[in-house]
Amino acid sequence: MIRRKNEMVVEEAEHLRGGEGIVHMTKLINVPEELCGKGRAYTRSILNPGCSIGYHMHETDSELYYILKGTAEYNNNGELVTVTEGDLTICEPGTGHGLANHGTEPVEFIALIVYA
Repeated sequence: MIRRKNEMVVEEAEHLRGGEGIVHMTKLINVPEELCGKGRAYTRSILNPGCSIGYHMHETDSELYYILKGTAEYNNNGELVTVTEGDLTICEPGTGHGLANHGTEPVEFIALIVYA
């Protein structure tokens, strides 16, 4: 199967998880079943300057962010860490995270949520 760019759903989430501004998300899968029961989300996302995904917990799944472009502040279970192009973050079950763009350029990243 091949999914063309014009077949992908683009969504905007305002104040995602209590964050600031809007997160622009291109859904790379249409339904969780496309991940063969192993996860529920796979997106290419953009955080413009001043935007964020609020801190939240993952109880029964893990979320990974692969940073494609830009620099962001990652809340790693309460510890604030700078992440940049090429970095991968992993929020394991029972831990929390958030992501904020305090810079002047957009932050682009891939987000993948997989089941524990």
